[in-house]
Amino acid sequence: MTTPVHARPISERIDWLMELSRAHSASFCSPENHLARQRYLAEHNTQIIAMKCMDGRIHLPYVTQTPLGVIHPFRNLGGIFELGWPYLGDMLADTVQQAVNQGRRVLIIITYHYSKGSRERGCAGFDCDREAAMNHAFQIRSQVEKLFGTGHRTVYPLVCGFESDEDALVLHGSPEQTLDLSTVPVSRLGDMTAEIAALCPDMPEPVQRDLLPLVEGNIRHINEIRQFDRELNIEHREWVICLGRGFDFLHAPNVALIIGPYSPDLSHPIRQAAGIIKKNMDSGRIPDDGFLLLCSAPYQEPGTQKARAELKSAFLANFGATVIREAFPELATRMVTRSAILHWPERKLEVRGS
Repeated sequence: MTTPVHARPISERIDWLMELSRAHSASFCSPENHLARQRYLAEHNTQIIAMKCMDGRIHLPYVTQTPLGVIHPFRNLGGIFELGWPYLGDMLADTVQQAVNQGRRVLIIITYHYSKGSRERGCAGFDCDREAAMNHAFQIRSQVEKLFGTGHRTVYPLVCGFESDEDALVLHGSPEQTLDLSTVPVSRLGDMTAEIAALCPDMPEPVQRDLLPLVEGNIRHINEIRQFDRELNIEHREWVICLGRGFDFLHAPNVALIIGPYSPDLSHPIRQAAGIIKKNMDSGRIPDDGFLLLCSAPYQEPGTQKARAELKSAFLANFGATVIREAFPELATRMVTRSAILHWPERKLEVRGS
């Protein structure tokens, strides 16, 4: 019987993680996926941004049957964001401005997640409190409107619940008005254009048109996963702390705690993540022979961009390791640190050192 990944020695777990990254890059760059992505973007012009939790179950391309690379992710521990954070606000504004310069509208999907079958399978960042997670998503929506306006003609913020037992999306027109895709049979796919228009009457028609494939894809996906028994056990077995950006390949549940480089106080989420790793070791959920601190920064082009990415990643690795050593000195003796850069056009992770 094959030993589960979380139970293997740390060196084998790291090898498995690097292979996962290589496989993701190969899939992303394959001729079939490249052409599918190009064709999709030619047919659907809206730039789609997703703000979501680091939880590996929240894999929007998979659950909407959308080509990899179409949805631009912002991931952070607990899905917790504050657009007043200087770096996050600048990144989001730059991403929107780039799309607008290309004549594109922007759909920002603001997610929260929960489990209908068990409260404990909800978002740990909000102590598995669905109401608190949803309220935070609506706060982000208000901040997006403050940044880009309430008319929604160019930038449309859409709050979207993610029910993780069935990978079902719940679209919010308001906290009270929702469209739960788990309740929609495949036979009603043809009704979704009218349903989206009724739910979000202020959404521009081109954005409605480009949201439609995600909605239809999710309905088909839900129907497919209902055909077999699904393992819902999500006992926390994380053994990786990811700090930075470029972790799209990590959509395996209960492997990593991903901390985006957005908050001005990165030390707080790093300490939170290290505390979770320590509990996992102390309880025997993972071996106590080591854990990985993996830091990454993406770059588009060689030269200055690549050099800056190397500096960012090295800084994050040093900063993260220092915080962990100060907060958990005994745990830090079992820390393996790796800094990496990610070539964004190929989603290729290049480990630079330890």
